[in-house]
Amino acid sequence: MFFTYIPIIAGVMAIGLALYFVRDVLRQDQGTQLMIEISEAVKEGALAFLHREYGVLIVFVVVVAIILGVVLGGWVALAFIFGAICSMGAGYAGMNMAIRANARTSAAARESLNQGLKVSFRSGAVMGMCVVGIGMLGLAILYFAFHNSPDFLKIIPAYGFGASGVALFARVGGGIFTKAADAGADLVGKVEKGIPEDDPRNAAVIADFVGDNVGDVAGMGADLFESYVESIIATMTLSAVAVAFGLASGDEVAWYLPMLVAAGGVVASIIGVFLVRVGEKPEIGALLTALRRGTFSASILTAAFAAITVYFLGASWGILWAILAGLVAGVLIGESTNYFTSYAYSPTRNISEASETGAGPTIIRGFANGLMSTLFPVLLVVIGVVIAYRFAGFYGVAIAGIGMLSTLGITLATDAYGPVADNAGGIVEMSGLPPEIRARTDALDSLGNTTAATGKGFAIGAAALTALALMLSYANVVGIVSIEGGEIVFTNAQWITLLDPGVIAGLFIGVMLPAIFCSQTLTSVGKTTSLIVDEVRRQFREIPGLWEGTARPEYGKCVDICTKRALREMLAPALMAVIAPIAVGFILGKYALGGFLLGATASGFLLAITMANAGGSWDNAKKYIEAGNLGGKGSEAHKASVIGDTVGDPMKDTSGPSLNIMIKLMAIISLVLAPVLANFEGFIH
Repeated sequence: MFFTYIPIIAGVMAIGLALYFVRDVLRQDQGTQLMIEISEAVKEGALAFLHREYGVLIVFVVVVAIILGVVLGGWVALAFIFGAICSMGAGYAGMNMAIRANARTSAAARESLNQGLKVSFRSGAVMGMCVVGIGMLGLAILYFAFHNSPDFLKIIPAYGFGASGVALFARVGGGIFTKAADAGADLVGKVEKGIPEDDPRNAAVIADFVGDNVGDVAGMGADLFESYVESIIATMTLSAVAVAFGLASGDEVAWYLPMLVAAGGVVASIIGVFLVRVGEKPEIGALLTALRRGTFSASILTAAFAAITVYFLGASWGILWAILAGLVAGVLIGESTNYFTSYAYSPTRNISEASETGAGPTIIRGFANGLMSTLFPVLLVVIGVVIAYRFAGFYGVAIAGIGMLSTLGITLATDAYGPVADNAGGIVEMSGLPPEIRARTDALDSLGNTTAATGKGFAIGAAALTALALMLSYANVVGIVSIEGGEIVFTNAQWITLLDPGVIAGLFIGVMLPAIFCSQTLTSVGKTTSLIVDEVRRQFREIPGLWEGTARPEYGKCVDICTKRALREMLAPALMAVIAPIAVGFILGKYALGGFLLGATASGFLLAITMANAGGSWDNAKKYIEAGNLGGKGSEAHKASVIGDTVGDPMKDTSGPSLNIMIKLMAIISLVLAPVLANFEGFIH
């Protein structure tokens, strides 16, 4: 029927719009020769890192594919490779646009604020549209190829596993790179030398620009790509639940409904992108209103498209309520994150005021704010889950995750434009353009901090719902629960209890693992930061004329340090996340693995929100002071806020976002291995 082609059409529309924006952005003026040279240096460093990172990833993908092929069959291995390729392709395409849009955004800001927003936002939209377009087309290809196969529900989770594996390495490696460069540049430049951010005398500046692209664009794109496809996959694997409970008329409807809902979100996002425009006042409020106009409009349209889909497929209206629960929860989580991280509101301003008494109070207030910010996201996810389950059972919980991620095309665009605006501001500074141009790029950059924080909150909420849906799918496939006579029945119910030693052991290991993961990633950033600080100090000390501005720093040295260390340091935490669920499943059994996933999801969700929002509020507390408040740049309050931001940077851009992928990766690995674990109860029982 015609419905089966809608996701393909939506995917092609998204890719087509991305290509249109690529053409439009590349036609823009790149600015002066110096601006072009700086942009080329950033492009060279970013591509060099990504090529080397993907070289490591190819080895990982090949090894895992061979193992999957032996254990689960060749088609499973092929789907895994396909998912990895799609994830790498989405991240690579988005970053390629970002590194070409930075100088063009700087040049556009010379004309007007609106033109600067247009160029930077459209470059971000390339990432958003590539992620949803490639995701939709990849899933549609798998559906048409395998939906009649009895192994369909084995094959399609492997696609998500491939996307997750790539995403974790990309997020961790890119996060270590970007935050080590950023922190090293700030500590020597702002705190020790008292020079402006992005001062061309600072040897770590280009590495900082490169990091924005490899971490906050390529890494973030891979992160949300896997959330997007895995939410659809989790819902597909629960199709039997939907049919048994009368929510859908058959497996075909239950399988295809999530793809149609996501396709409606793609179309809504395309419309929303064209609604983003702003006037000429460089104010955060006006810029934020412009982006909200696009995202809120897309959310409303998505709800309408979902209602049409449910009606024409003859599905239960309870599914629509579940979709709306996820959609509304996603919007409100974004607003909650905005409240706790934007300097327009008291929580972040209070951190700025604490900076007047030193770095210690700044760090204390910021961390307290991060902890408090967990309140609303957790409650919103709980409410969303309860509503979704009330109206559509386990299938509703899974499809609520699709509702939350359905507007990813525009949500990711508002997030991915931030690093472009940040780079643009740095290029303006290094090129010596007039202060009014820097004021425009600063306005875009400040908004980028807010949208990035909002995007992280959205991604964390989506990760929690996706991991929960995958966990439910795992329980169904592995045989912990079964469907009999339209009811969910727990098999071996005496073991499904928190008093079972295996479940308790798995639960505690799961709770512990995100903390160990964060420790590893934070330590990696700290080690690499120390190397960058030493290198920047060395260049100021040893290069004649550098301080006076008559000599050029050796920018490539810092880029090379970050590249080598990031690729080395990313291996241990990423491999731990892959090995842990496999070890728990085969040593303690399938029930313990269920407890493990529950513990990891709960503690990972809490830690991710805390770290992302604490880091975001420290960053914007610094921005508030740099805007001329509480003494402005160079004041003691500013120096204290820079230290707070340095602490928060790896929390919000490395550890916190990587946790999203970690909890989803462990859940999808468990689902892929479920057929093997179905008859394995562990050594405890």
